[in-house]
Order: sequence, then structure tokens, then C-alpha cells
Amino acid sequence: MKFVDEASIRVKAGNGGHGCLSFRREKYVERGGPDGGDGGHGGSVYLVADDSMNTLADFRITRMFKADGGEGGSSRNKTGRSGDDLEVFIPIGTVVYDLDTGEIICDLTKADQRQKVAQGGRGGFGNPHFKSSVNRAPRKITKGSDGEARHLSLELKVLADVGLLGMPNAGKSTLITSVSHAKPRIADYPFTTLHPNLGVVRVGRLQSFVMADIPGLIEGASEGAGLGIQFLKHLQRTRLLLHLIDIAPINLSVEPANEVRAIVKELTKFSDDLAKKTRWLVINKIDLLSNEDQVVAKEMLLEELQWDGPVFEISAATGAGTKQLSQAIMLELERIAELAAEIET
Repeated sequence: MKFVDEASIRVKAGNGGHGCLSFRREKYVERGGPDGGDGGHGGSVYLVADDSMNTLADFRITRMFKADGGEGGSSRNKTGRSGDDLEVFIPIGTVVYDLDTGEIICDLTKADQRQKVAQGGRGGFGNPHFKSSVNRAPRKITKGSDGEARHLSLELKVLADVGLLGMPNAGKSTLITSVSHAKPRIADYPFTTLHPNLGVVRVGRLQSFVMADIPGLIEGASEGAGLGIQFLKHLQRTRLLLHLIDIAPINLSVEPANEVRAIVKELTKFSDDLAKKTRWLVINKIDLLSNEDQVVAKEMLLEELQWDGPVFEISAATGAGTKQLSQAIMLELERIAELAAEIET
């Protein structure tokens, strides 16, 4: 199924049923009085997070969702049947906006999480509600109210602990394939990855984390170069970014440090918060260099970047260094979780 991470839909809750105008008419019963029933309530519309969905592609086909209306009341004080609520299932990690007001309605991040997005109309009153000491036979009812209607924007942001950054062909897809069971497309040409891929990395029997691979960035992505920056939103929920660097580019005129700076620039243009996330440098493709060349290339890169953060050297193709990287990531994620728990308490 095609990966779709944005869609717009319209939802309409059911209208309430009208109240009934009726009087009791039975043999041998005088002055029976009003007996019109109330109308039923209209059904509401709910969005429900479903962990079996990973794309919004279905909403490119079906864009209108309407709940059932309530039935009108009837004689003998019979209340009309209320309309059934409508549940619309969406992927976990979907942010819902009201397109008319621009407000964020909800952010569904857990399985089976529900959010009412359109309130059903209330049923109208039958004529018994208007009976009084001075009006024993009221001929007044109220109509059911209209159900709420909304125009919604759905934006899917995948849920992952770790996000991969890098130029096209930096080896991101190869890395996620090496450390997880994910099977993204891999080839020796740029932009092989056309949509985000997720992989579960298992470090120990009870230790694992989710890694996200997005299409590569190039300089000018914020202006639409390459595949643009449309997929960067999928890294906003991550707790750690891995910046992959091709230490042995095919084009020897390419300076790895310049590529790093270009991506940081695009991150900053997209979101200051994303640019400030914890980011580790991961030097990839060390298998293509001799030990001596590895040392020289690494020293030149770190000196050029003035980098003082964590640095890892791996070969995603052969698996060299990937186990140590995964273990370090797990420790960092546990540390971040502990700090978050301390802040909450």
C-alpha cells in the first residue's frame, strides 16, 4: 500500500430527532392529555488509534464520514431511537487539526485511544414537556438540533525512539536492515528510500527500541530540492538522532563536513526544536578504508566540525560496530527515560 502521511476529511455527526406532537386517544379515557415522545439523539463521530494501520492512504479514497441521525419521537411517550456513534480508525501517531480554526484537536499516540471530534445533535422534546397548569393540551414541540460538522486535517508522525539523518546513499537503509528485521529498498543510486521505514532493534531479551529511516536530505531541501523536507516531521517524536556520514564517498570532491553542515542547516530551517535534539555522529562505510585512512579521515572530519559529542564508527554493510552502537543507544534511551521520570515526580 502506498505510504500517505497527510489527508483531509470531513466528519458530520447525526442530527437529533424531532419531538412528537400527540395526544392520548383511548376509548373510555377522557382528557388523555399529551403523550408525544422525545426525539433520539444523533450519533457522534470518534477517531480511534489503530495499531494495525501505518498509513493514511484509505483517506485519499473516502473523505466523508457521517454518523446516524436520531429518530423522531412517537405517540404513547415513545422516545425515538438514538443514532449509533461512528468510529473512524486512524494510525497511531496521527495529529488531528481543525482546518477551519487551525487548532490542534488531538494527538493519538496510544493504541485504542479515542477522541470525539463531532458531537451528535440532541433530540427534540415532545409536547408533554410543555404541559402546565394553564396549558393542559400544549401543541408545542422542539426540533432536534443539528449534529456538529468539521473539516479535519490528519497528519501522521511515525512513533520512533531513534531517527536516522544523512545524505542520500549515506547508508541509512543498510543500517536499519543490519540491526533490525526491516526490509527497506536498497540500491546504489540516490533517493532509493521514498518514504519512512521503521525497524525494531532488539538489544537484549527485554530491551528494544524503534528506529526510523527517512528519505535522504540534500542542500536546498527546504526549498524543495530532492524530496524536500516533507518527511522531517517523522523525526519530531524521536528522542535521539543518528547523523550518518559516508566517510568514503564515491565522489572524492565531496567534503563530508560540508554535507553535515548542509543537513544541520536544513534541520534548523524546518524546526529549531528538531535541530536542538540530541544528535550523534555515525561514521559509516569504514570497511572501504584502511585503518590508517580511517584515523586520518575521522580526525579531519571532527576537527573541521569542531565536534565534541559522541562519535561511532561502523560499517552498516558488514555489521562492524553496529552492535556497540545499538547498545550505546539503548543506554542513552534508558537514561533519557529516567530523567523524564524524575522530572514528572
